[in-house]
Amino acid sequence: MASIEVRATHARNAIWTTFFVMGILSMAWVPRIPEIKRSLGINNGQFGLVLLGGTIGAVVGTQACGRLVHHFGSKSVLRIMTVTMPVGLILMSISTHNVVAMFFSLFFMGFGYVGTDVSSNTQAVAIEKHLKKRYMSSFHGLWSIGSFLTTVFGGVISHFISPESNLLIVGIAGIIFNLIAMQFVLRNDEDFHEGSEEATGKISLFEKRYLILWLLGVALIGALLPEGAVSDWSAILLKENMGIGKGLNATGFGCFALAMIVSRMIGDRVLTRFGPVKTVKLGGYLGGIGMGLGIGIGIPLSHSHKSLALIVIDLGFIIAGFGIGPMVPAMMLAAAALPGIAPSVAMARIGIIGMGAYFIGPTVTGGLAQAFNLPIAMFFPVATLLLAGWLSHSLKD
Repeated sequence: MASIEVRATHARNAIWTTFFVMGILSMAWVPRIPEIKRSLGINNGQFGLVLLGGTIGAVVGTQACGRLVHHFGSKSVLRIMTVTMPVGLILMSISTHNVVAMFFSLFFMGFGYVGTDVSSNTQAVAIEKHLKKRYMSSFHGLWSIGSFLTTVFGGVISHFISPESNLLIVGIAGIIFNLIAMQFVLRNDEDFHEGSEEATGKISLFEKRYLILWLLGVALIGALLPEGAVSDWSAILLKENMGIGKGLNATGFGCFALAMIVSRMIGDRVLTRFGPVKTVKLGGYLGGIGMGLGIGIGIPLSHSHKSLALIVIDLGFIIAGFGIGPMVPAMMLAAAALPGIAPSVAMARIGIIGMGAYFIGPTVTGGLAQAFNLPIAMFFPVATLLLAGWLSHSLKD
């Protein structure tokens, strides 16, 4: 039988593949959203309610899968969830004319996504222990690459195939690649899913001794919320507040996303050198200050020197992307290292708290933009980044 180092090396490659496929599957439908909404024949408000299917699925899945991994092991859960997620995408491909079916398809996909995420992160922590080397950031980097590529190429292929065919093909391919990868992941008796002897898989929501999870969750929101804000609002900011034309107004998110990918691919070296605490601290402060200065200088400068202003604000988004990239992997490692709590349960708990960033953050930013203006509103995610940096003291290396 191969040594544990060899098996862990194979598992590392398999989890790289799993994160990459997860990124593709999670974003595959995003470029086709306008067509899907049109096929469903509903308005924006009704479509927002349909999207709740994915949110509810993710919340339920996060609560359930942390405990399932703790009780049964990450491989057992991965085998099911890495099929559940692409099956959800396939169900979406046949639900483009039925609102109720689309709601439950999104629920299915959201459940599968978080189940894959929790169990993959559990594998990632174990792989690092077996190989005595950092890999968590590169795992998340592969997710970023997959999501970025599917967003870019999804827009291209939308001119050639229907949303239904698009989602069906990606879903089937996802099942095939995931089934292959599952042959090489760590066995349940190798993934440390039970944690230490005193580790528990049941934790109350507000018990004092688990307050650390809330601090980590809020810090995670601080890292995730700016990502959603830049994704949803940067193009509008550049167009409406700086007068940047079509095409170039997408450079803000493009620069941010590419910087995140690069920083995650080199993030393991950063984590090895500085540890999770300093990584979050430096990322939060560096990203927050860079993004704040980019907006604060770039917006006024655009009235007289538009090209220079574009460079300044894009540089700010690059710095923010570099700062944010390794922060989420660092917080996952910090949660997994907490004594007395099963790693999968701890990572799932901070994940469900941080999930609010994706669903509440952009809405709050929009509300602030309505009340004041968008440049001022964009300092809200800047503030959350700085808050995440400050909360780094709650982490444990």
